[in-house]
Amino acid sequence: MLFADTFNTYFEPENLRAAVAVLRAGGYTVRMAAAPDGRALCCGRTYLATGMIEAARAEAQRVLAAVAPFVSRGVPIVGLEPSCILGLRDELKMLCPGSASAALAGAALTFEEFLVREHEAGRWSRGFRRAPYARALVHGHCHQKAFGVMPAVVSALKLVPGLTVDVVATSCCGMAGSFGYRAEHLDVSLRMAEAALLPAVRGAPSDAVIVADGTSCRHQIRDGAQRDAQHVARVLAAAL
Repeated sequence: MLFADTFNTYFEPENLRAAVAVLRAGGYTVRMAAAPDGRALCCGRTYLATGMIEAARAEAQRVLAAVAPFVSRGVPIVGLEPSCILGLRDELKMLCPGSASAALAGAALTFEEFLVREHEAGRWSRGFRRAPYARALVHGHCHQKAFGVMPAVVSALKLVPGLTVDVVATSCCGMAGSFGYRAEHLDVSLRMAEAALLPAVRGAPSDAVIVADGTSCRHQIRDGAQRDAQHVARVLAAAL
């Protein structure tokens, strides 16, 4: 089951389309997580980040209700936005403590974690061809680093034949969710980005693909270095 987060649903649906294409090419049936009321699901992260605890808990409860029947059958819940899918592994357990949230935490996987797991288990039925670029320059989202899932990102990209993968040694991109969007934080945000990320992106060859799974990270890269960054799903979809 693909957890379609708010950012990729409404701002960059091309990432969701790419993920669906890759998963289906690998032989998997893909369903989108959906709530009975028809309103898009939200992990509650944006509410939580601004101190709106009860609103975040309400969204978390909607997610639990929507995915519980699938989690109980062992269906993995796969997500694209690191802060959202990893929030289901961490903050959701504190917002809604109990067996349901614990089960979801065990079923929630990043897109790359799922691909690498299935490939290593011999269940992945589709190979990749060469991509239209020879090198990938990767910026890790803070949540990917905190949860130790960056190795899965690198391994997933290395499924593409001939693709050299370089991970930039960065801290936060400086956007930090909504932090960098606030006028009073702009200077700090850009100084964080200029510490390592933006110089590395500017120095990357024009034929390299810039990879960043976080929507905030991609916006910071575009605004600060005038380069478009792509989600891993789009890189792999281009190599089908």
